[in-house]
Amino acid sequence: MVPLAGCFDRNEKGGATADLTLFGTIDIREVQLAFQDAGRIQRLNVDEGARVRQGQVVAELDPARYQMEAGRLAGEVAAQSQVVDRLHQGSRPQELEKVKASVIAAKANLREAELFLTRKQSLLVSNRISQQEIDSAGTRVQVLTAVLKIAEEEASLAIDGPRKEDIAAAEATLAALKAARDLAEKRLADTRLLAPADGVIRNRILEPGAMASPGAPVLTLALSNPLWARAYVSEPDLGKVQEGMRAELHTDTYPGKAYKGWVGFISSTAEFTPKTVETTELRTKLVYRARIFACDPQQELRLGMPVTVTLNTSKKIADAEGPAHCE
Repeated sequence: MVPLAGCFDRNEKGGATADLTLFGTIDIREVQLAFQDAGRIQRLNVDEGARVRQGQVVAELDPARYQMEAGRLAGEVAAQSQVVDRLHQGSRPQELEKVKASVIAAKANLREAELFLTRKQSLLVSNRISQQEIDSAGTRVQVLTAVLKIAEEEASLAIDGPRKEDIAAAEATLAALKAARDLAEKRLADTRLLAPADGVIRNRILEPGAMASPGAPVLTLALSNPLWARAYVSEPDLGKVQEGMRAELHTDTYPGKAYKGWVGFISSTAEFTPKTVETTELRTKLVYRARIFACDPQQELRLGMPVTVTLNTSKKIADAEGPAHCE
């Protein structure tokens, strides 16, 4: 059935007034509130019909597993931070002194072995020593020369400190652990379901103890702002209605009360598909959906409530100063 279109009120003398009357119903946007992760619902803090404010905690999951995961990753971040700090600081003074002492000791041992070899060689001239003893002394000099080389290389590495590649790898590992820790903390925070805006709880879908799945609705929230009426404008009256035009809304529940509002949206297409060929009479039956925003500080208007909307089409939009204010 085509919704009742707008019409002009007529005065007692039969002349048309500047007021355009539309009929419609209150329309409210709804939000399905759901957790981002799975878990057992620990508590629901609201019931159906409860009014909530933006940021209010409406439901909570059991946070135990998420707390343990966040704690584990926090410990790994702390441990890796110490590794990065140690690499940046390089070798400690005691370590440098140790490798320097190793070089000095290796030089002394090599010097002693060289002197011993020289003495052995002098005895060989007078045939007082065998060639085998000379060879053994020479081999010891070669071994101690290699030991000195190793000690000098270790001292050089200790003085230069860790490689840049090792530091970069440790820093990358730390960054990855921090990202994992931040994600764990975010998942822990998301065990508390917050209201995204002011509104009224319409449905309580799950109960405490139930398992919540990611994205599965737990509560349904009807937004209290913005609030509007869905009305329809007939094709002949379409040119008389403009966005920003002031309006008044009336209900049967409060017959003597008018709610201030304004036209917020007019559809650019007809609500119903017309026939391929329309006569003049059929074209007058086309309707266009309009959204009339309403001011309802006492929150008396309910979803689906029938309303009568009155528009003063004689008043210019410039005089209306744009959308009506609810003060």
